[in-house]
Amino acid sequence: MMGIISCKETTRLVSQGLDRELAFGERVALRVHLVICLGCRRAGRQMEFLRKAVRELAEIDLRTGF
Repeated sequence: MMGIISCKETTRLVSQGLDRELAFGERVALRVHLVICLGCRRAGRQMEFLRKAVRELAEIDLRTGF
């Protein structure tokens, strides 16, 4: 297990978690940090929002041919 992780490590794991399945220890350390850190929870929601927005924009571009 990774133990307590920094905000920097947390944002890295949140980002990587959008692209791959995190290892068990990474998931546990991430969840523990997110429970105690409002800033990282907000950053994670922002990353998810941006990913969804880019995906939707790409779908629109594919449909319209731009």
